[in-house]
Amino acid sequence: MFPSPLTADRRIQVNGPREVLAQRFSEVRAHTLALAAPFSAEDQCIQSMPDTSPMKWHLAHGSWFFEVVVLRAHLPGYQAFDERFFYLFNSYYEALGPRHPRPLRGLLTRPTLAQVHAYRAHVDAAVQNLVAACDDSAWREVMPLLTLGLHHEQQHQELMLTDILHALSCNPLLPAGRPASGSSHRAALRVAPASVPLRWLAGPAGTVLVGHDGDGFAFDNETPRHEVLLAPYRIADRLVNCAEYLQFIEDGGYRRPELWLSDGWAAVQANGWDHPPYWIAPDDDRAPAGHWQVFGLHGVRALDPLAPVSQVSFYEAAAYAEWAQARLPTEFEWEAACAVPGITEMTEQVWQWTRSSYDPYPGFRPFGGAVGEYNGKFMVGQLVLRGGSSATPAGHTRPSYRNFFPPGARWQFSGIRLARDA
Repeated sequence: MFPSPLTADRRIQVNGPREVLAQRFSEVRAHTLALAAPFSAEDQCIQSMPDTSPMKWHLAHGSWFFEVVVLRAHLPGYQAFDERFFYLFNSYYEALGPRHPRPLRGLLTRPTLAQVHAYRAHVDAAVQNLVAACDDSAWREVMPLLTLGLHHEQQHQELMLTDILHALSCNPLLPAGRPASGSSHRAALRVAPASVPLRWLAGPAGTVLVGHDGDGFAFDNETPRHEVLLAPYRIADRLVNCAEYLQFIEDGGYRRPELWLSDGWAAVQANGWDHPPYWIAPDDDRAPAGHWQVFGLHGVRALDPLAPVSQVSFYEAAAYAEWAQARLPTEFEWEAACAVPGITEMTEQVWQWTRSSYDPYPGFRPFGGAVGEYNGKFMVGQLVLRGGSSATPAGHTRPSYRNFFPPGARWQFSGIRLARDA
């Protein structure tokens, strides 16, 4: 099982006592190391494509965030672990200086993994010192930044797993990243005990409120809460499973241009897509078998027909929906449906593509200061995903949470929920 010290009733609090936030800080940071522990130093240095990052880089970047955003500004006399790291581990914050090119992160064999661990320990000790020593006025500034940093770290916990899975999938040996276990684990999809027909549920229609309600932490892109008007619609009570997606494949889904958006069909043709990226066809020489298989963090396993289909792009999700005589829900339909009785698999399975572009809400205002670059500048050319996946840290998401990726992204734990006009 993937170790997860944070459970749904132990979310990172915004206004808790200092000692509570200090404990959460220790837990989240320790969880990051626990996720990385099974992987070798060689595993943690590799970068398999420009969109991913090495696990070692993720480990360092989380510390970079606390060091640059919190410690350098708020801990008097703070001494950086290594000022060169400000450049190496910046992600995209223009206000915080230049950075090493993202596609070249896999070339950073130095610093070593041991040095990155030492960097994390240095930053952890300084943060705990800051929490204990700063006065109340400073704490009011530090506390929201630390809280943001912990949620940022949790996002990278999931990216560590999605990125290393992609890297391992490129290895012809198809090595398992984690040992097999007889028990369930958080990075394997939760499977329904038996196949059940998909049911269509009536979604809330009319004027509804969407966005974060102000209770607890939220990213700036979840605000402000506002009204939207929803036409009558129906939404599937569960996710599309592998058996259903296999029917789409066997019906020529990847060979029928009439099902695809223009850019999606171009992607199919340019990249030779004919099934989800980690599916292994029966005639695949890498793992010969008489049936479909799937590669995951625990290696090659038989494809479970009842597991939600995962690692599909928006283009594939939209094409499947067209084939199924349905559509994808908008992000607001999805959010409103969270309260519908009988709906299942809204989180802890796969992120769910919506038909909504990633746009600012009316009256959107980014976080102040350098962290204002966190979300707003990416609000173009991306699609919103809702929910949360089996690799998402427990307690990290909420119904208003807005994930986002380009429509061709297919290395995340992303799947499909259908909707229809009523």
